[in-house]
Amino acid sequence: MSQKMYNIGKIVNTHGIRGEVKVVRISDFEERFAVGNQVYAVKEKAAPVALTIATHRIHKGFDLLQFEGYANINDVEHFKGGYLKITEEQLTELESGEYYYHEIIGCDVMTASGESLGVVKEILSPGANDVWVIKRPKEKDLLIPYIDEVVKEVSIENKKVVIEPMEGLLD
Repeated sequence: MSQKMYNIGKIVNTHGIRGEVKVVRISDFEERFAVGNQVYAVKEKAAPVALTIATHRIHKGFDLLQFEGYANINDVEHFKGGYLKITEEQLTELESGEYYYHEIIGCDVMTASGESLGVVKEILSPGANDVWVIKRPKEKDLLIPYIDEVVKEVSIENKKVVIEPMEGLLD
C-alpha cells in the first residue's frame, strides 16, 4: 500500500484476555475509534494489517479497542508497540480554522512583531483546548494554548504560525 498513512494511536499493550488492545490516542478526532471504522495496524517492516473496530471504550485515559475476528489476547499480542493508522482518504473534512496535527507540527512560530520563537514540535490535548509545544533553540520548550487570543494566523502553505503572546507566556 503506497498511499500516505497517518498515525491515530499507538498500541501500548493488550488488555485482558479477550483481544482488547490499549491505545494511546494521537488523533484529534473522537470518532476515529467508532465501531465499524477501518484502521490499519502498522509495525516496523511488516505490511499494514487492515482491522475493523468491533468495540471501543475508554479506561483510565486509554482507548481500549477490540477488532472484528480478533477475540483472544494471542491474536493481538503481536500488535503491541505498533501504531494504528488511517489512509489519506479517511481524513475528516475540516471546518475553516481547523487543522490536522501533521499540518501544524513543523511550522515556524513567530510573534506578531516578527520575533522568531521556534518550531511546533508536538501537540498536546489535555483538556478544553490543544496546547502546541514549541521547540526553541537553546531554551526550554514553550507551551502555547491553541485559542483565538493567542494564535493569530496559521499558514499551512508557508508552514508558519503567528501568535500574540499572553502576558507572562515568554518569561
